[in-house]
Order: sequence, then structure tokens, then C-alpha cells
Amino acid sequence: MKMRALLLAASLLIPAFGAAQAGEIEKPNVTLGVGGKPLLYYLPLTLAERLGYFKDAGLNVEINDFGGGSKSLQALIGGSVDGVTGAYEHTIRMQQKKQDIRAVIDLGRYPGIVVGVRKAEADKIKSVADLKGAKIGVTAPGSSTYILVQYLMRKAGMNPDDASFIGVGGGASAVAAMQNGEIDAISHLDPVISKLQDMGEINILVDTRTTEGTEQVFGGMNPAAVLYFKESFIKDNPNTVQALTNAFYRTLKWLEKATPEEVAATVPEEYWLGDKSLYIKAFNASRQSYSTDGNIDEASMKSALNLITTTDPSVDPKSIDLSKTFDGSFLAKAKGQ
Repeated sequence: MKMRALLLAASLLIPAFGAAQAGEIEKPNVTLGVGGKPLLYYLPLTLAERLGYFKDAGLNVEINDFGGGSKSLQALIGGSVDGVTGAYEHTIRMQQKKQDIRAVIDLGRYPGIVVGVRKAEADKIKSVADLKGAKIGVTAPGSSTYILVQYLMRKAGMNPDDASFIGVGGGASAVAAMQNGEIDAISHLDPVISKLQDMGEINILVDTRTTEGTEQVFGGMNPAAVLYFKESFIKDNPNTVQALTNAFYRTLKWLEKATPEEVAATVPEEYWLGDKSLYIKAFNASRQSYSTDGNIDEASMKSALNLITTTDPSVDPKSIDLSKTFDGSFLAKAKGQ
């Protein structure tokens, strides 16, 4: 009954959003890719689904969950999904590869990624520079968890191959990898990080869940999860993209006011990793990372570009047109509803 009451309240919260798109939806059956749906990095996607906001917008959304963000990007390029909730940086990287991928709404203003070290190695690994020779667990090689460590290593004067990277997935498998001693350090997200902290398994080296932690790493905000599409899909299906943008914007406004208990009650119980109170703690630790307005400003775009050019010197910043990585026109309409 609690869940039904919560969903009813959510549906009444901002009724105008449901009728947001003007014109017929070209593709009411949409497939979205994501790389680790239970992670709090992608919380807005799960909330939009569970609160019924996609259905309110006239959409039937199928969500394909992949092992990491790089795999969901590959699915988009391969044509098996229509859009992706994934890292903003992918729009920049794909432009370098002559693929026109554009974000339409920002879901996370901070990466929310944490780098932790196994307690048994904490006396040896006290800084990023000490990660040389370590086995580092990431959601998947090439994903944002991997790229952040590469960035930190570059800043510490290290090379990308100074450590080995192991894909550990997005949930219980990541926790198990640390418990079993398969990795020395981990670059990951909540609730995995909070679970490992609660178990006393890790010490924290870097934390981008908060404003302070993100500014220490990047000097400002750095966009994280966004909703992105091929430009060709946007052009051919503008009403569909508008409907999705409306649903996500409505979700951000719900999330802005929701209590941690309401959030925990909305997501599937398996996302709690067996401990509801710990999930609430993890959400509170990551709460600052969510966007409240869905926008990506120029300074944030430049911060993301700097992350990429630092980790991949082959990317020429002069060849990147940042204005083509984010189409804010759909967000502007969503806000005007």
C-alpha cells in the first residue's frame, strides 16, 4: 500500500509533464541502454521507470542493462538500442571518431565515482601515485570508472599501463571481487562503495560524490550521466526525444524534493544489496551529485573535455565542437511545460 500511495503522489506531483510533447510520438516503443542500472549513478533512469513517468509520456521503454557504460555506447553505435543513459564524455569521444552523438539532458552534475583501496593494502597505497602495479576493479574497461582512474594517474605523472584494470560489473560481483582479494583497489559507485565501506573493506582515496570532492579533482563541476542519442535519431524522432526528456526532467524535480526513504521505497529491493538502511546511507552520500536543472554549461563541458584530453592525448581539443555534444532545446521545452 505504501508503494501504491507513493506512486500515486508522484503521478499527481507535476501532471503537466505527462502531456509535454507536442505532436505524435514517432517511436513509442523505445529501447534505452545503460551500464549498471542498480548503481546510483543511473538512479534517475530507475526512478523514471518505477514512477511511471515514461508511460505518462506515452512511451513504452525497454531498458537493456550492460556490464558498463562503454558497452551501452557500443550498443547504440551498433543499433541495438535507440538511446543511452551514460557518461557525457562519450559524446566528446565519439565526435573525435566522426560519430555525432548528442546529450539532451544532464542527470548527474558530478561523477559520483569513488576510488578506494583494500584495507590490507592501505599501508602501501596511500595516494594515487601508489597505485602503480595495482589491480584496479572498474565497472568495465573504457567506462567512466576506468577513465577517472586514468585521469588521476595522468595527473600523478603515471602512464595508463602502470596498473592493470579488471571489469568487476556493477553490483554484487564488484563487492565480491574486493572481498575475495581479486583486486587491490576499486573505482566504483554507490551503493557498491557504501557497502564496501560498511563492511570495512576499503579506505577512500578519491571521492567525487560531493561538491568538495569533485572540485578537488576537476576544479569545478564535471557532467556525469546524461541521456544521449545519435543525432540522426534526434532528427528523425523529435517528439520521442522530447517525451523522454520530459520524463527525465520530471524525475529530476521529483528527486530534488524526495526523501531518502521515498527513493529507497521506489527502487527494486535487490538494489539495496541486502540492506535498506545502507542504501539510504549511500543515497545520502551521492545526493549532491544529481542535477537539479538538467543543463550542462560551457565550463562543465570544458571540464569534461579536459578529462578526455588528459587521459587520451590523441584527442585534439581544437577538433571538438562542444556545442554539438549537448542539444538543450528539448530541455528548454520540458522546463516550459
